[in-house]
Amino acid sequence: MTVQHHYWQGSFIGDEEAGRRLAELPAAVEAALASELDTETVLAACDALAAALRDPAHPVHARLAAHLPEGEDPALLAELGGHLDRRELTRKLRSELGGATPGRLHRADPRETVYEAWAPVGLVTHIAPGNAATVAPLSIVEGLLAGNVNVLKTSGADTLLTQHLMAELAALDPSGALAARVVVLRFSSSRQDWLRLMCAPADVVAVWGGEAAVEGVAAHVPAGCRLVEWGHRISFAYLTEETWSRPETLEALADDVCLYEQQACSSPQVVYLDTEDRDALFVFAERFAGVLAARPPAAGAASPDGQDAAEAAELTTTELVARLEEHLGLTRVFSAPDGSWRVMADTRSPLTASPLHRSVWVKPLPRKRLIATLRPMRRYLQTAGLAGSPAEVAELARTALAAGVTRVTPVGAMHAGYAGEPHDGVYALQRYSRRVAVQADPGAFASVACLDDLARPVVLPAPTGPLVGKEDVQEPGRRLARADAELYFRSGGSTGAPALSVFSYDDYDTQMHAAARGLLAAGYDPVGDRTANLFYCGSMYGSFISFFSVLERLGGVQLPLSAGPDHRATAQALIDHGADTLFGMPSYLWQLLHAEGDALRAYGGLRKVFYGGEHFTREQQHTLRDRFGIEVIRSITYGSTDLGPLGYQCTESSGGVHHLHADLHCMEILELEEDRPVAPGETGRLVFSTHARRGQRLGRYVIGDLGREVPGRCPCGRHSPRFELRGRTGDVMRVATYFLNHRQLQELAEGPGGHRGELQVRLDGGEAQERLTVRVERTGTTDTGRLREVLLTGCGELRSAVSEGMLELVVEAVDGADLDRSPTSGKLLAVVDARGRA
Repeated sequence: MTVQHHYWQGSFIGDEEAGRRLAELPAAVEAALASELDTETVLAACDALAAALRDPAHPVHARLAAHLPEGEDPALLAELGGHLDRRELTRKLRSELGGATPGRLHRADPRETVYEAWAPVGLVTHIAPGNAATVAPLSIVEGLLAGNVNVLKTSGADTLLTQHLMAELAALDPSGALAARVVVLRFSSSRQDWLRLMCAPADVVAVWGGEAAVEGVAAHVPAGCRLVEWGHRISFAYLTEETWSRPETLEALADDVCLYEQQACSSPQVVYLDTEDRDALFVFAERFAGVLAARPPAAGAASPDGQDAAEAAELTTTELVARLEEHLGLTRVFSAPDGSWRVMADTRSPLTASPLHRSVWVKPLPRKRLIATLRPMRRYLQTAGLAGSPAEVAELARTALAAGVTRVTPVGAMHAGYAGEPHDGVYALQRYSRRVAVQADPGAFASVACLDDLARPVVLPAPTGPLVGKEDVQEPGRRLARADAELYFRSGGSTGAPALSVFSYDDYDTQMHAAARGLLAAGYDPVGDRTANLFYCGSMYGSFISFFSVLERLGGVQLPLSAGPDHRATAQALIDHGADTLFGMPSYLWQLLHAEGDALRAYGGLRKVFYGGEHFTREQQHTLRDRFGIEVIRSITYGSTDLGPLGYQCTESSGGVHHLHADLHCMEILELEEDRPVAPGETGRLVFSTHARRGQRLGRYVIGDLGREVPGRCPCGRHSPRFELRGRTGDVMRVATYFLNHRQLQELAEGPGGHRGELQVRLDGGEAQERLTVRVERTGTTDTGRLREVLLTGCGELRSAVSEGMLELVVEAVDGADLDRSPTSGKLLAVVDARGRA
């Protein structure tokens, strides 16, 4: 039976088949690159694998544990899981590529129709080392995050851990996109023909290892191909006189030396003292030797007898030469009787590599000579662990960086890293990517914020799990952990009890950029528009702050006035500062425009209104256009305090029709009475699942709104799904055994009834029958008798309930100020159900 050492695009194969496929590698790469790879696909699969790796009882954990190198601690799998966690990978994407969706062509400057993105280079060939089990799979994941096809070579002596780990990752992606982008081969470097076939079509070759390994691979790298060297590096500690005699400094230094037995590139091989005093050097070396002597051997560390012959010879030779030089007064050696550690004090400053295994050089190096001494070794320098006063650390950090160091840490934290940290002075994801740009015609693309919206639909994993609502999200078990809870928004309680919605700043930034793109699609012009932010800034502050942030990201001119009772002062500010665009809630804007109608009509400068929280009726929009000359009236966004922006209007949208923010959310439309999808085109409950949140899962959130899917592709050209809002679930009233919809009554009043203004429904109980009162805002032409006849004629359910004697219908005209509104947001209450009141 053929041994299947290789994983090729979803299947395990043997040597003969691998050789055949290698000869056809260019065609396989081209086929894989023909389809896009969404970053969310990578994140979702990695996050699922991370959870399995951290759970010792998970079947995936058990399967992969069988492929760990001999003697390797199973905790390695949990360590890998930590690196593959969505939180860590998202931080890496943000740090290295500027955002969680770096491949989408967004406007680099919202005021210009120039679109930039990070694009994959194509094929990344990875040459992995044989002594670090986590390096190979993580290198492939970096290539996948950048959207590339990846071919990786492991050592001929390695286990099949990487192959099986990639197979498990691919199995968690139902689309098959990840499997198509991964090939893992195991063979000896002596097979130069295979190495050549791997490198020939590559756009980037990433090689891990020393100079000999890099040179061996470089010979196969074609012209124009980027060679990324992840070679061996050397690190050192630097101690000032103020710190080197402190016991805590010596203990921290010993931590850095003993952790990983100096096998990591960040391990200190040399300890430099900021001195020229030979005696101080030797005294320190003796004290530090005492600290090392007190340390127990690391768990699993090889004994001196267990080291291979080459390592043992290097240790013996290095110590012997140092002891011989003691007779010249150049060195002093302190070592363990069993050879498990050694401290070699050397009066000469040049950097000297250590033979490792707790073997440390101690050398003098006054800070004035630091650059001259270290710069010749700049290609090999990595970490400098510094101990000194804050002022000394600040000065020495700058000097060490100038000498060629790429990392500076405190002594005791030389191995500590953070998500998104540069590796050897560069960002890996940028090395595996290209920065690309598209310049578009400003006239044709004025409202296009993202080119990808016109090119293809976004495909996100299908939502699963139970339905949840605001009450569920407020439960303690679902709240954000304190580490992620950075921004608190109080919902206004306009449709329920006030509650807190909590976000991380990263999530808030993602949402504000999405809302900004939606505003551009709706016709906002960040170059020409002068905007007054007239959302409320009291207890209902979320919209005001959010759209302040949106305009900041768009670079738009704004007057953050906020909604207030002094309409005259507000109108005068609009006139004085030349505002032509208004942001706000319809109920407030309607009051402002009518209270200061004469002054604002005389000004004549208002051109655009972007509203949120409620809807302008069709007749109200006619009034705004006819009486105030307003040309653009659109929804500023559709969203909620918990979920953020959910939908946006384009220049082809009207009424309640919105596009879904498909790069952030999935949408379902479910029946009113049962949790199953409605028939195409039917109205149902809107349910959203958001994917772009840190530390919080908001899946299948029942937002409380009704809507229907709008079929077909929008005339604007965007692929994102469209839906039409059809009111709140609370706006569907169960009255006298019939279901009545506030939206239908409003449309009848506006259309056949000719009503211009707000409309509210009030329900009251009674002994013999219920009462439904339609309260309309009084205008000079309001005819309540006609409106009553229109409602009875147009709504069959209402007519039946009245004719059967189960319902009394009343239509009354009132002043707009007398309509019931939310005390916190000022939002008009569409339905006031008073039947349950005493």
